[in-house]
Amino acid sequence: MDDYPLLGIFLTTLFLFLWVMWFFLLFRIITDVFRDRELSGWAKAGWMIFCIVLPFLGVFVYVIVRGKGMGERDAEQTRRAQEAFQDYVRKAAAPAAGTASGTDELARLAELHASGALTDQEFERAKTKLLS
Repeated sequence: MDDYPLLGIFLTTLFLFLWVMWFFLLFRIITDVFRDRELSGWAKAGWMIFCIVLPFLGVFVYVIVRGKGMGERDAEQTRRAQEAFQDYVRKAAAPAAGTASGTDELARLAELHASGALTDQEFERAKTKLLS
């Protein structure tokens, strides 16, 4: 430990953290470039080449020029995903159109049995079929 001082450990940890954050930002920008529907294919290719050939300058210029749009596109994607999820839940939770629920069907069978339209045997058979 004598040949590697505490300041050296701190600086190594700091550089490692910055390196990881740099890659996170680079992948975030690459994702944003491909997610943007307003950019043409040539513009996407240009931004990618710029970020690969001159990575620091390319990323910083992208954040300066298109940073506000990144947040808007991210919020729009989150909104669309939330709407899709809510739509799925509504469709899955709603009973099928034109069909009665099991409870409604049982209530109708009980009414028919109470009125005498169904015998005990018919009522039990229909109830068993409905509940299975």
